Amino acid sequence: MLILYTTFQVLLSLACAASSSGVLSTPASSAIPSSSQISSSAVTAVSSVLSSQASAQPSSASISNSSVHISSAASSSASAPTASSQSPIPGVFPSTDPSNPPSVAQDTIANYTLEELVTVVTGIDALGLIGRCVGNIANISDWPGLCLNDGPLGVRLADYITAFPPGINTASTFNRSLARTRGLFMGTEFKGKGVNIALGPMMNMLRVPAAGRNFEGFGADPFLSGEIAYETVLGMQQGGVQACAKHFVDNDQETNRMTSSSDVDDRTQHEIYTQPFLRSVMAGVASVMCSYNLINDTHACQNNETLNGILKEEFGFQGFVVSDWGGTHSTLSATAGLDMTMPGGDTGVRGLATFFGQTLIDFVNNGTIPLSRVQDMAQRVLASWFFLHQDEAYPPVNFNANFPGDEATNEHINVEDDHSTVVLDIGRASIVLLKNVGNALPLNKPRSILLAGSDAGLALIGPNEFQNGGGDDGILAIGGGSGAANLTYLISPLEAIQIRARQDRTTVSWILNDFNLPRAGNMAIGVSAALVFINADSSEGSDRVNLTSHDDAEQLVLAVAAQNNNTIVVTHSVGPLIIDSWVEHPNITGVLWAGVSSSETGNAITDVLYGAFNPTGRLPYTIAKNASDYPAAVSTSLEIPYSEGLEIDYRAFDARNITPRYEFGFGMSYTTFEYSGLHIAPVKETDNADADLISNWEAGNVNPTGLGTSTALWLHTPAFEVTFQVKNTGGVAGGEIPQLYLQMPASAGEPPSILKGFNDVFLESGETKTVTIFLSRHSLSIWDVVAQGWRKPEGTITVVVGASSRDFRLKGTIPQ
Repeated sequence: MLILYTTFQVLLSLACAASSSGVLSTPASSAIPSSSQISSSAVTAVSSVLSSQASAQPSSASISNSSVHISSAASSSASAPTASSQSPIPGVFPSTDPSNPPSVAQDTIANYTLEELVTVVTGIDALGLIGRCVGNIANISDWPGLCLNDGPLGVRLADYITAFPPGINTASTFNRSLARTRGLFMGTEFKGKGVNIALGPMMNMLRVPAAGRNFEGFGADPFLSGEIAYETVLGMQQGGVQACAKHFVDNDQETNRMTSSSDVDDRTQHEIYTQPFLRSVMAGVASVMCSYNLINDTHACQNNETLNGILKEEFGFQGFVVSDWGGTHSTLSATAGLDMTMPGGDTGVRGLATFFGQTLIDFVNNGTIPLSRVQDMAQRVLASWFFLHQDEAYPPVNFNANFPGDEATNEHINVEDDHSTVVLDIGRASIVLLKNVGNALPLNKPRSILLAGSDAGLALIGPNEFQNGGGDDGILAIGGGSGAANLTYLISPLEAIQIRARQDRTTVSWILNDFNLPRAGNMAIGVSAALVFINADSSEGSDRVNLTSHDDAEQLVLAVAAQNNNTIVVTHSVGPLIIDSWVEHPNITGVLWAGVSSSETGNAITDVLYGAFNPTGRLPYTIAKNASDYPAAVSTSLEIPYSEGLEIDYRAFDARNITPRYEFGFGMSYTTFEYSGLHIAPVKETDNADADLISNWEAGNVNPTGLGTSTALWLHTPAFEVTFQVKNTGGVAGGEIPQLYLQMPASAGEPPSILKGFNDVFLESGETKTVTIFLSRHSLSIWDVVAQGWRKPEGTITVVVGASSRDFRLKGTIPQ
C-alpha cells in the first residue's frame, strides 16, 4: 500500500481537536478447536469444480502420541492447540454450508441497480476525509459497506491493539500451531475494531535478500511460505475477519515496484511464486490483493493470465480480487479479473473519480463491459462478507486510521486481551541459535555481563517513531511501512536481562552506542560475557542498500571481541546479513538470530540466553558468505528477468555447489537429536471416485485441466505416509524441527533438494517419538508447461529427512 496516503492523513490528524473518551475492553477470544491426528480419512481438501474450491485441509504432518504447540524446554502460556496437526475446518463457500454464501449474495444483489453494483466494488475517499479506514466501500440501503485496513502485523493506525511478530519470525518457528494462533488472535482484534477485511497476510517470496518487505513475508521457500500462509488465513478467518492474501504476484522488491515488469516463466510461476496463494485459496481466503508491478509486461491488476487463468480458473478462487492502493490502471482491468479498486476517488463521493465508479457504469452502458461481469464482481464481494458471517452483529468501526488523534472518531476500544502470550511464544520459538562454542550458552550465573550496542536498549523517542519510514534508534522490533503496527509497549534486552541477572547477583553494565569503539572495548575487558546487539532494518517503499548491519555495527562486534573471549552476538534483522567479517573470530562464542519479534523481544532473548527456553528456531532463508552468492539481487531495470528460475535461495546454493555460511532450515539446540527408522508407505485409498485421475497421474500423465484442477481433492490428499523416530540424546529437554526434502530424478529439471514437509516435536531428555509426515501427489509433481498441469516425473523420487537443507540423517525412496 502506498505510504503517501498515510503520511498525508497523519499530517491532517495533527489538526484534529481532542476530547475525552472512555476505554472499553473486549471479551476474551475463543480458543482454537482441539486438534487431532491427521489420517487419510480425516483429510478435507479442496472440493471439485462445482463445490467448495477452498475447503481447508489439515497440515501435512503429525507426531504420534504426543505433540505440543511449542517445541521448547519451557512451557507455553498461550491459549493454543496442543498438537501440530489441525482438524478439518470448512473453507470458503462450502457446498455443505447451509447459509450458501454465493446464493445469498446473488439474492442480495438481484435488485441492485447498476450504480449500486458499482458502489460495492469501488473504493471511496482516497484522501481519508470521510471513511475511518485506509480503504472504504460505501453502504447501500441496509448493507453497511466495508472497512479495509492494514495489515500483516495487526490493526495499523489504531490503539489498544497487539503488534504481532512479523511473518519472517513466524516462519522461523516452523510451527503451524503458533502460526494458527497468531492468525486467530489477529483476526479477533481486527473484528473487535470493526474491520471487515484485514490487508494481510503478505506472502511474496524472499527472492531478493535485500528486499524491503521481506520481514512481512514467510521466507524463501514456497512450501514453508505456503504452510504458514495457510495456517495464518485459517486463524484470521476463524477470528471473524476476511483475510487478504497479498501481493499477487511477483512483487519481490520495492525498487521500481510500480513500473518494473517481473518476467517469470510459466513453470517457475506455478512451482514457486503462486504456491503460497494456492495454499491460501485452499484455506478459504476471502480476498486476494493484486500487486503494483507488471508481470511479463502486463500490470498485475489487469493481468488476465494470472488473475483469471491461474487464480480464478486453475485455483478455483471464489473470493474477490482487490487492487493494491493505486494499482488499478484501466477500467478494462475488470474484464481481466479485478473485482474491487482501491482506494477510489479523491472526491469522497462514492468513488466517482476512479477507473471504476462512473467510468465503469459508462463502460457497461456502452457495451464495453458486460453487466454480468459487474454482477459477478459484486457477488464475490458480498459472498465473502456473508461467508464470514459479517451480517450477524458485526462490530462497527470504532477507530480512525486516517485521523488517529481525533477523539471524536476514536473510541479507544481495547482488543489486546492476553495476546501478548503468543507474541512471547513466537519471539522465543523464532530465535535461531547459529553458533555456540564450548557451551557458552545458556548463561550459567555469570559474575558480570556487558551489553553493547544501541539495539540493546530502547529508542530515545519511542518505539513507533519510525514505522512509516523505517529506521531505528534503539532496539529493532519490527520493520516499517504499511506492514507495521503500533507497539503498545516494548521490552528491551537491557530491561529483561537486568531483571534476570538480579537472580544470580550478576553485575550488568552497558554502552548503548555503536560508534565509541574504544570505550566499548575497554568495558568488555574482564566481564564474564560480553553481549553485542546489532540490527538491520527495512521498510516498504525502499530496499536495503546492502546486507550489512545498521551503523556499521560489525566494527562494534570486532572491537568488543578483541577484548573479551566470551563475546556473544545477538542480531535483530529483517532478513539475511553478511556476517563473515566477524562470525569466525575466535573470541565470538555464540550467535543468536532474533529476527524482528515485536514487543516481547527482550523477554524472548533473555529466556533463550539463560536456557529458560531451549531454542528451536530455524532459518527461513540462507545466510551467505558473500552477497554475490545469492542468485538474485535488487534490480534497477524496468525489466526484471527471473532468470534463476526454480533456483532461489538454498536451491541455488545446492545447484551451484556454493557453500553458505548457514543454510536454510539451520538452527542449533542446547541438546542433541538422533534420527532413525525411516519408513515410507502408500496411503490406502478409501474413495474410488477419483481412481481414474490417480491412475493417470501415477502413469506420469497430466489430467484434463479446468476450474479448480490445481486445488482438486485427489491432488492434495495424502498419498504417502513417511514415518521415522527422533530421540533426544542430550541432557536437557528440547524441541526439534525435522524437515523432509525431495530429490527428484535428474530428468525432472528440479533443484537438488526441495522442502516438502516439516514438523515440530518436543522431547524430554532420552525420550523417543515417532514423527509422521504425509506427502500429497501435488508435493510429488512438477508443472508441465506443455500440457498445463501437474505431472509425476519419470524416475525415482528420493526422500531425505534431517535437521536442515544440508543436514540429512535419513534417506529412502517413494515406492513405485
